[in-house]
Amino acid sequence: MMIKSLYQKIFSEKTRYNFHINLRKAKAFFLSGNSFYCPCCSKSAHRFLEKGNDIEIRSNAVCPHCGSLERTRLLFLYLKDNTQIFENNPHVLHFAPEEALKVHFAANPDYIDADLNPNLASHQMDITDIRFPDNHFDYIICSHVLGHVPNEQKALQELYRVLKTGGSLFLLSLMDLEADKTLQDSSFTSPEQKLRSYGEKDLERLYGNDFADRIKADIVRIDRIDYRREFSEEDRQRMALGNGRRELIYLVTKS
Repeated sequence: MMIKSLYQKIFSEKTRYNFHINLRKAKAFFLSGNSFYCPCCSKSAHRFLEKGNDIEIRSNAVCPHCGSLERTRLLFLYLKDNTQIFENNPHVLHFAPEEALKVHFAANPDYIDADLNPNLASHQMDITDIRFPDNHFDYIICSHVLGHVPNEQKALQELYRVLKTGGSLFLLSLMDLEADKTLQDSSFTSPEQKLRSYGEKDLERLYGNDFADRIKADIVRIDRIDYRREFSEEDRQRMALGNGRRELIYLVTKS
């Protein structure tokens, strides 16, 4: 822990972030092969890198080439196959932008990548205070963000406000697929408590199967999509599309 603390004091967050990217790409050199395939970057590897915390390690989670996770690869496939988000430069708002997705919007002048942390996106933005007018965005990508936001309802109000009528919002989050209700306890304040109870150190809640009820509003329609079902078991394994706990897509359409 002392070494980690010293490392964080010496190097800025942005420097550490870039170092980890370069280290991952260096590992890719030693993982050449065809056992796994990433649809985000169209590259293959003998295996993907693992991803984990103190309670769980997921094997073959991270593409060593572009850094995509299971949820990123599945969401990219869904967006590519079922939307026009990559065509004709629609207005797109992308919170906590995954680099593996972000590169596909490089030519779109109306793409906005945003994060509360200025080191992680081009635009610093609070999801509960989106500085854009009403009905502005054709698409909003909000993957694994909402569960980290203390004021969930304020975030949803802002997302729905800036989404155009007929526009699409894509919400994803870590979920307990066995739970009927979302787990949220204000007594869980420490990172250790949140990790044990919610599965991540900085989550404010662990969503259950009531997620659609929590995000519903009169002005939106909600569709729950398990896009993994569109692929064979062999393809799910080869592209490492996860087990559904992180990959369910909630498509919110503004009416």
